[in-house]
Amino acid sequence: MVGFNGVSKSFGDVQAVADLTLELHPGETVALLGPNGAGKSTALDLLLGLRMPDTGTVELFGGSPRQAIARGMVGAMLQSGGLMEDVTVREVVQLACDLHPRAHPVDQVLATADLTEIAGRKVNKLSGGQEQRVRFALATAGANELIVLDEPTTGMDVSARQAFWATMRAQAAEGRTVLFATHYLEEADAIADRVLVLHRGRLLADGTAAEIKARAGARRIVFDLEGLEDREDREDRDDPSGETPEAVLNALPHLAGLEISGRTVRIRSTDADATVHAVYAAGLYPRNLEVAGLGLEQAFLAITAEEEAANR
Repeated sequence: MVGFNGVSKSFGDVQAVADLTLELHPGETVALLGPNGAGKSTALDLLLGLRMPDTGTVELFGGSPRQAIARGMVGAMLQSGGLMEDVTVREVVQLACDLHPRAHPVDQVLATADLTEIAGRKVNKLSGGQEQRVRFALATAGANELIVLDEPTTGMDVSARQAFWATMRAQAAEGRTVLFATHYLEEADAIADRVLVLHRGRLLADGTAAEIKARAGARRIVFDLEGLEDREDREDRDDPSGETPEAVLNALPHLAGLEISGRTVRIRSTDADATVHAVYAAGLYPRNLEVAGLGLEQAFLAITAEEEAANR
């Protein structure tokens, strides 16, 4: 079992993690989301035994995080910490394999991380994406039961990201738990079986990407509308109707968000059918109308904005 039980951690007056309770399961790929300062890195540090909680307990496979790591149960790929520079890729990966109590063969680790062709290159001659692949190799040097990844695809190009996530899916298919923190919400939407949303150290949401989107309680409406002009162009012009298109849009029912960019209107609505009906009833004639559920990014922003509003 991997889990947090009532875990809190503060740094002075700042509470980085607040009463966090959750359990991770074998074979899950779990995305940890949150704005900067949400407590993601602190939560990962607590999970890896790099910091100790003020209250509560963190349990990994029947013991403490440090005990699990010593048994070779956990691999981690973190943003912090550098790589040894004046050594080759093979040498640093070989060292990780030599130290791991349940190591894989070094050639297998290099191949899995797509490092075979650059195995003889010095680490200080690598690109940012290549360095990330080395960190991934170090995290998967042995038969870990839990793999923890902090912003793992930063610096990788599109093809490298796709290959990386294919490897992670294979790890989860073998029964390992994969936990990753990311700012790339499209990755979380496409990859994760489960999404955790942290904000100000609190767990706001825990579910599949579809459940998180549904929880936001809104749908997205996009259309083009003739007659939307810059306010500067309309400032000194009389409006015989007494009401501008912007005023009509702002008065629509069930409006959760409105953005006007040129002639394109983007709306978040808690009742899309009623909102679209009101658009037509107001005498507006939208073109290229699209109605869809919120993407994970929009749902994430809606959930965190709701929490911010509640704390004001």
